[in-house]
Amino acid sequence: MAGPLQGLRVVEMMGIGPGPFCAMMLADMGAQVLRISRPGTQADPTDVLARGRTTLELDLRAPGAAEQALAMIARADVLIEGYRPGVMERLGLGPDACLARNPGLVYGRMTGWGQHGPLAKAAGHDINYIAITGALNAVGRAGSAPVPPLNYVGDFGGGAMMLAFGIVCALQERQRSGKGQVIDAAMTDGAALLSAMMYGFHAKGQWSNERGDNLLDGAAHFYDTYVCADGKFVAIGAIEPQFYALLREHCGLVDDEAFDQQMDPRAWPFLKSRLAEVFRSKTRQEWCQMMEGTDVCFAPVLDWDEAPTHPHNLSRQAFYTEAGVTQPSPAPRFSRTPAAQPTAVAAQTPEALLKQWGVAGTFLAA
Repeated sequence: MAGPLQGLRVVEMMGIGPGPFCAMMLADMGAQVLRISRPGTQADPTDVLARGRTTLELDLRAPGAAEQALAMIARADVLIEGYRPGVMERLGLGPDACLARNPGLVYGRMTGWGQHGPLAKAAGHDINYIAITGALNAVGRAGSAPVPPLNYVGDFGGGAMMLAFGIVCALQERQRSGKGQVIDAAMTDGAALLSAMMYGFHAKGQWSNERGDNLLDGAAHFYDTYVCADGKFVAIGAIEPQFYALLREHCGLVDDEAFDQQMDPRAWPFLKSRLAEVFRSKTRQEWCQMMEGTDVCFAPVLDWDEAPTHPHNLSRQAFYTEAGVTQPSPAPRFSRTPAAQPTAVAAQTPEALLKQWGVAGTFLAA
């Protein structure tokens, strides 16, 4: 293993979405992650979020199984769980029990609504969690309903990455205090935090509640996507004056005085229609030949098949293929302790895993 988290031991209680993504991030950076799963879990090479760690099947409701899990948690630096509030406590693996056995444990709890609050015990998914933060309302075209931004904002950005950040912060603090602590990572909190800049703009009167009415939400003609002659799209982000001037130059609009009104929102609808006509005049590849690599702030809009083969991504090895599955490489990058490309972890017997973690006794069969 390689990466800056070598030597870190993590127990992951298997779940879906943000918990596995957080565990994947830690494993990518070199942490030794043991995933505890339900009996009968099938290994799936297409499950990218499961890469880089070993799995132990354990029926936590079976007599003695929770104690066996607790013995491994006692030897871990970090625990990640994403169950509803109260589930781990009922299993005998709540923070009090775990920290009593391992006072230095960083106990990461990943939920949508958080560990307390009126909605804490309710079911939900990413779309529900981001709905109460203002984030979902902001995404979409003018006059249309809000558009789900996949599950980037809640599950992964506001959830998994916030939990990973919290874990690293708690580990840093533990170096001073010698004590672990509980991290309450709620997707509602994280999605709200991701909206900090927009709340600042809103406070200044520079961002309205209307979708498609603002600088960065598709209202401005210089910050949007456009369809090309071949039906493919390009993305433009020419905000600064020097970049906007280059956009006009490459689009043949230098002498069109209407485009002098760059920052006048009243002119944006007309200028957008004019710019749309220009981009429809050439294919995406033709625009790439003209603009890509310049300071226009231009990029082609690529799909899942195209993105891994883009020259920039190839140069940076931003994607790799393992067992026939093309997937994103670990990020970010480190100059001195780079992460290794994740590979399939060799299967180990439950007894071997217990021994590796220093847990005595016989594995409790599911």
